[in-house]
This record gives sequence, structure tokens and C-alpha cells, in this order.
Amino acid sequence: MNDHQLRQDVLDELDFEPSVHADHIAVGVHHGVVTLTGFVSSYGEKLAAEQAVRRVKGVKAIAEEVEVRLPSDRKLADSEIAERAVDILKWSVGGVPANRIAVKVEKGIVTLTGEVDWRYQANEAGAAVHKLHGVALVINQIRVESPAGVFEVREKIQQALRRNAELDASQITVHTDGGKVVLGGKVHAWFERGIAERAAWSAPGVTDVQDNIQVGP
Repeated sequence: MNDHQLRQDVLDELDFEPSVHADHIAVGVHHGVVTLTGFVSSYGEKLAAEQAVRRVKGVKAIAEEVEVRLPSDRKLADSEIAERAVDILKWSVGGVPANRIAVKVEKGIVTLTGEVDWRYQANEAGAAVHKLHGVALVINQIRVESPAGVFEVREKIQQALRRNAELDASQITVHTDGGKVVLGGKVHAWFERGIAERAAWSAPGVTDVQDNIQVGP
């Protein structure tokens, strides 16, 4: 696939995604690397645009330069955003331990810190907060604290990869060093890389994932 066709596929996918207003997003492609520029009206829309591009076959990497521009009537005081963020974390599904997460807001930028036992809890916290009105950016600095008694992390990840019908697990390598996981190998599409990374994060005791998987034919 050449860059011209890939660019058209990305534009079509952005137009197809109902949560994205693609009129204000420009797309550039060079050797399979997609650059997004322009602006959107919410942080959630920005993430949705990036996820849409990741679904497109042939995308090797994404340079995300889209800005969040909030309409003046939707701008909220930092204190109000912080209060809403604390509330949504308390009521968030997914077992997020809100009492172990701290929230800081400055000019619409929300920074989350603290420690949780699982990566999905940190992801759930970030996903819940980025939906709030007035949020321009979420900086998720929540750390994963490895639970005691964790073992066979590498085998659990490999089993998860083998169970996935959309992956050829034989093409992916997994190395572990305590709670750190290093992924290598090669896949055919960007979304496959994401599947492998999510599988690694889902294993108990994983505190860091280094994704070195290459995307290509």
C-alpha cells in the first residue's frame, strides 16, 4: 500500500468514526507514519481519533499533534474539574481504588498519581477522567505496584497471546525481568501490536511494558 492510498483509508476511517468530527483534522502520511494535526473539542475526541487511525491496516506509527480547543461556554474552573474527577473515580466501575489516587488540575490539564495493583485500574482511572467536560489533557502517572507472590508472568502472557484469534503468537517474543516485560517480534497491523501490549499489561505483577514489536508486511 502506498502513502496516498493509506492517507485516504485513514481519512475514510476518521469520517466513519461517529465520535470524531474529522473536518478539523488534517492527515499526512510518509512511509506508513501517519501525522494528525488540527483541533478537536474534547480530549475524548482526540483519543477516539487516534484509536480510529490505529485500526487502519498499513499504519506503522502515529505522530499525534491534534490540539484540544474547548468552547468558551464549556470551560470550567480547575477546582470544579478536580471535584468532578474525584467524584467520578469514586463511582467508577472496574474496581478503581480511588483512595489511592491523587488528582491535580492546572489549566484544564489533569495529572493522576498514586499506586494501584493492576494496570487496568490505572487505565480505567484515566479513561473515566478524560470524559469530563473541561479536561484538555490527562497525564496518567499512576504506578502499578507489583502484588506479592507473582510468578510465571512470562508464561501467562504467552498463553494469553496464543488464545487470541487475531494474533500469530509465534511471531511475538516475550522477555521478563521482575515486573518489567519486553515485547519483540513482528506483526502485520498496528492493532495487533496493541492487542499484544494489552495482553502483557493484563498479566498479574506487570509494572512496565516495553513494546518493541515492529509493524510491517
